[in-house]
Amino acid sequence: VQLQASGEGLVQTGGSLRLSCAASGRTFSGYIMGWFRQAPGKEREFLASLRWNGGRTDYADSVKGRFTISRPHATSTVYLQLNSLRPEDTAIYYCAERFFASANYSYWGQGTEVTVSS
Repeated sequence: VQLQASGEGLVQTGGSLRLSCAASGRTFSGYIMGWFRQAPGKEREFLASLRWNGGRTDYADSVKGRFTISRPHATSTVYLQLNSLRPEDTAIYYCAERFFASANYSYWGQGTEVTVSS
């Protein structure tokens, strides 16, 4: 399994970015894709998840209404749209996947950096 995250960038407060996570290596039916972030000196934080089949999504309260996770039909890329960005959104962003019945994410992408200037 390979998860390739991309979309890093430097934006001003209020700006937007779209992160991508290209998944490959097997079928992901029955799996859940998630996005996380880790800021310097802080613990890793869950942001959003999406069920590969059916498209059910979940969001952390801290990003609900600003971030959107999606997967276009018949593609293997999961996106995280970041809107209304704030300096506190500055972090390394990671995508990951887990089997729907598992509590733990098994595979992780390499991370992509987002910097929001004030």
